[in-house]
Amino acid sequence: MVNSNKCYMGYTLYITAPILDDLLRKVFQKLLNKKLLNGRGRVNPTKGPNVERTGVMLNIDKPRARLSRTERKGTLFSCLGEFLWYASGSSSLDFINYYISIYDQFAEEDGSIHGAYGPRIFGEPNGQLERVISGLKANPASRKAVIQIFDAADTEKSYKDVPCTCTMQFFVRSGRLDMVTYMRSNDAFKGLPHDVFAFTMIQELVARSLGVELGTYKHVVGSLHLYDEDRDKAEEFLSEGWQSEVLMPEMPRGDPWPSLRMLLDAESDIRLGKVVGANLQEVDPYWADLIRILQIFNYTKDTQEHAKFALITPLKQRMASNIYSVYIDKREASHLDKMAHHTGPEQLELLSVPVTEEK
Repeated sequence: MVNSNKCYMGYTLYITAPILDDLLRKVFQKLLNKKLLNGRGRVNPTKGPNVERTGVMLNIDKPRARLSRTERKGTLFSCLGEFLWYASGSSSLDFINYYISIYDQFAEEDGSIHGAYGPRIFGEPNGQLERVISGLKANPASRKAVIQIFDAADTEKSYKDVPCTCTMQFFVRSGRLDMVTYMRSNDAFKGLPHDVFAFTMIQELVARSLGVELGTYKHVVGSLHLYDEDRDKAEEFLSEGWQSEVLMPEMPRGDPWPSLRMLLDAESDIRLGKVVGANLQEVDPYWADLIRILQIFNYTKDTQEHAKFALITPLKQRMASNIYSVYIDKREASHLDKMAHHTGPEQLELLSVPVTEEK
């Protein structure tokens, strides 16, 4: 469903879809409208020329369908890395740059990202998410379960990065947790898929903490825009056609926080080149799969790490869910192609080295 006010192309756009891919398809179709390109929807702010729609509401009925299945936007690894950056409460460039290299242009002189969401959502002294959960436990009908991210102080200096997200609000209604995120600005091609992934993961964390089911996800945007440099890519996305409905596995019921902390510890060990402490055979399959995904990302970071690359196949075989296979296979093939360009055939034979058992 797409409803819009006919008076002005910039206002009152409501798009709803069951899954992320369907939503992105409708969004790109609207932003590729030629009337926007040559009309009042044409803008040229600091980050480059684009077309925009203002006052937009997006709705996803099934928040666990948070991963695109397309070749163009199937970005599991960077989405997971960014979510864990948030969940760690960190503002460190080194952490997020490991997953998304463009963040280095947004770092302050001390190596931090001023607009990082982690300290504002998860970190102390704010502890906003923790207070949202405790508040909803005390009063499930509350309308005060709000996390503030963008702050007036963000405009007091010329920071390289300020939050695009203003607030997150949570509602427990009819035994389900609905979430509404309010954005001042959103890049439809690069930012929106990552935002939907991270924010619906947070939604599911809160739902599990409260012992309620997952409801709908709404994403309200002041300026939803598509940069000129991404127009061809958006067209390529549309050319892939409609995607099948595939949901991430359900987060295990019960308190998710001990498992999330274990995942964060494993992420840190993997990123820093340490041995992962968790015995994955004793970890719930949902969380064990996420650790394996982080390991696979690490094993495909360096084209010279042949021995690590050889460990990907046994990791794939141990995955509990098959929904991640398409992303793993794509990354494995891309990395193998890069290795072929950087090494000779005799070095590629090292991919057959003996594989140690998973610990």
